[in-house]
Amino acid sequence: MERRQLEYFIAVVEHGGFTAAALALHVAQPSLSHAIRTLEREFGGQLFHRLPHGVALTAAGQALVQPARQVLRDLSTARSLVREVLGLSGGRLDIVSQTTLSVDPLAGMLGRFHRVHPKVSVRVVDPEQGPAVAHMVAAGQCELGLVDASVPTADLRGIDLPEQEMHVVLPPDHPHAPGDTITSRELAALDLIVTPPGTETRAAVDEVCTALGVVPRITVETAHRAMIVPLVLSGVGAALLPASMARDAVLRGARMLSPRPRLLRHGRLVWRSGPLSPAAQAFVTLASAPAQDGPLQV
Repeated sequence: MERRQLEYFIAVVEHGGFTAAALALHVAQPSLSHAIRTLEREFGGQLFHRLPHGVALTAAGQALVQPARQVLRDLSTARSLVREVLGLSGGRLDIVSQTTLSVDPLAGMLGRFHRVHPKVSVRVVDPEQGPAVAHMVAAGQCELGLVDASVPTADLRGIDLPEQEMHVVLPPDHPHAPGDTITSRELAALDLIVTPPGTETRAAVDEVCTALGVVPRITVETAHRAMIVPLVLSGVGAALLPASMARDAVLRGARMLSPRPRLLRHGRLVWRSGPLSPAAQAFVTLASAPAQDGPLQV
């Protein structure tokens, strides 16, 4: 079995067919098909059902997906370790993160990381909900993950990140009384713009309303987080946002209020057991010592 065969197999899985996988890999389709047939002969059975339009995994193919991804991840880590020993620069860091954690704290952490390791390329994957983050790390699809601390990650190693305060943003002309705070009951009475169930900001809204025995007044529910601040500014409703997103909204004209009692959340950086690539290990070191700005050793 060759690495190339596993790469082709995963490409067919991810792109849903041989033609799309060949295009993505920039290889001739007959070469890709031959590699998959060779792999199937080595395993002694079909990995895909060939359909009129695309393919579907057989039971054997489904069993191979996670081990194949992990083998490719381990080979990439081994290559990075050897390159580091030989004094070669560069490398790649794959991180999967919930959206609001990507905005804060991940963006700032990556800024610090880039200043120390400018030649490391970074890929950030952004699933909708936290359990998908843990699954992608456990399956070897990404080396590191940022997830809300409430998401179960028992099979993964990890560290908790510092707590962050959430704030309410209002339209510029909202009639809420002057001041910079808002009570839980006042928050629950607002017309709200929210993200779908299962997201961390929605969970915070639901918890506040459940504690008060009321149903949240939702005017817009959207998975498109880029819409939230424009909707607030256009007067559609209020939103609960992490501090950095709330401050950006203020710069665009929104009002920002701090809930009392405070609404806090914190993320968790997770990874699989076993050796990390030099880039991932450096990022874990950075996350473990957020107050230090000096160079990190890869």
